[in-house]
Amino acid sequence: MVFSLLAIMVVLLLLGFPMIMTMLFSTLYYMLTFMPDVKIFTVVQQMVLGVQSPVLMAIPMFMLAADIMCTGHTSNRLLDFVERFVGHLPGGMATTTSVTCALFGSISGSTQATVVAVGRPVRKKLLERGYNDSEVMALIINSSNLAYLIPPSLGMVVYGVASGASIGKLFVAGLGPAVVILIMFGIYCAIYAKVKKIPRIAKATWAQRWEATKNSLFAFGFPLIIMGGIYTGIFSPTEAAAVSVLYALIVEVFIYKSIKIRDIYRIALSTGIITTVVFILVAVGGAFSWVISYARVPQMFTESILGSDPSVFMILLVVNILFFISCMFVEAVVVILILTPIFVPIAVAAGIDLVHLGIIITLQVAIGSGTPPFGTSIFTCSAIFDKPFLTVIKNEGPYIAMLLVACLLISAFPEISLFLVNLMR
Repeated sequence: MVFSLLAIMVVLLLLGFPMIMTMLFSTLYYMLTFMPDVKIFTVVQQMVLGVQSPVLMAIPMFMLAADIMCTGHTSNRLLDFVERFVGHLPGGMATTTSVTCALFGSISGSTQATVVAVGRPVRKKLLERGYNDSEVMALIINSSNLAYLIPPSLGMVVYGVASGASIGKLFVAGLGPAVVILIMFGIYCAIYAKVKKIPRIAKATWAQRWEATKNSLFAFGFPLIIMGGIYTGIFSPTEAAAVSVLYALIVEVFIYKSIKIRDIYRIALSTGIITTVVFILVAVGGAFSWVISYARVPQMFTESILGSDPSVFMILLVVNILFFISCMFVEAVVVILILTPIFVPIAVAAGIDLVHLGIIITLQVAIGSGTPPFGTSIFTCSAIFDKPFLTVIKNEGPYIAMLLVACLLISAFPEISLFLVNLMR
């Protein structure tokens, strides 16, 4: 039964069907073939239930706030701020890129948006400093992965809905792993700059740093609103998303004056189109997850692959491997919706914290967005810079290796992701 479900999915994908139709057709096929006593309208009910969670309202709100800020000049202000403080260090401009991507991730929550917003202004500077184009694009793509670990991560929101884990705790838990990855990237960038003899720039004066700080001050309001509001209990994640939209409008329209009132309709329309696709995926994923549970896939998976009494190490190892491979070929939201319902009951039975599991899954999904052959950030980078696929991925190896090492560290030491969460209790 399960084999036929997987087989029809593979066939439909090979025939070129979009993932939405693949999941829906597979769900209907399984119900009609192996669940004849269940009414077909149950699929519609499960799809509606899949998008009924109030937490999902955070997705369009965060995406709208991100689109408003991407249209404005926030990324340039953040880039100038970071460069003033670390640009003079060995590999300073590369480190500036990584830190700016992390900061912009606290605004956008999207790897692709970060590639576009930060990649465009930073690429020219890196090329002028002596970096080759393939190294520049590898740095931009993999630094943008940090956007999935820094709140408001859209991947964390989808995982929270699929697993039932606290989205507020997931937001907090992502900060520790993001810092670990930033340190790893910073060390690599410094070594690379010394080996390649990348020239250093003059150290900025404190007057220049103060000027850059003033110019970017309002951009730092986003993480303060999101994390501060959630951490103190003033906002729920959904309320924080709504407030971030209002804040984005005030900053970009009235303070920075980088967009006009008439631009808001176009920005909102773009957000609405993308949100529609995400919500359809979540709805179909809800029905598909219900069929998976009905077919006892988690139990069979545990018995056939993990054994009757799997260890925590084995479960997390399999999670890392399956999510890494899956995200190389399938879009992040789809992977989360399909695989999370399989592993959640297994993790709960083994005593694994769902927040810890969520950080591992989110990081693997982030890695997948920049991993060949079908990483979405790769295609985004190739499109905006008009570069061939092979040129874009040529120097990705060291970054992907560092991210995988980070996954192993987080899996082995849950405190990296949970120590801030534990402070909230």
